[in-house]
Amino acid sequence: MLHVKFFASIRERVGRAQMDLPWAEGMSVAAALQAVEASSGVALRGQHLLAARNHEHVTFDEPLADGDELAFFPPVTGG
Repeated sequence: MLHVKFFASIRERVGRAQMDLPWAEGMSVAAALQAVEASSGVALRGQHLLAARNHEHVTFDEPLADGDELAFFPPVTGG
């Protein structure tokens, strides 16, 4: 199982702060995003979107393991 969290505007678009997704061998961050989109009915690709696996920034081709925490969030700027 993957534990997926959503932050800021991504949370607002999905309509929830977190969800669990079934994990599959060879699953990547991109595949998990596709599963989130299918489950929530919200298209997130094309949005400015970052991902973190177990609290570390990753690319969308990063492989996932059973039990990973995956987070999606928009780029953050400060001033």
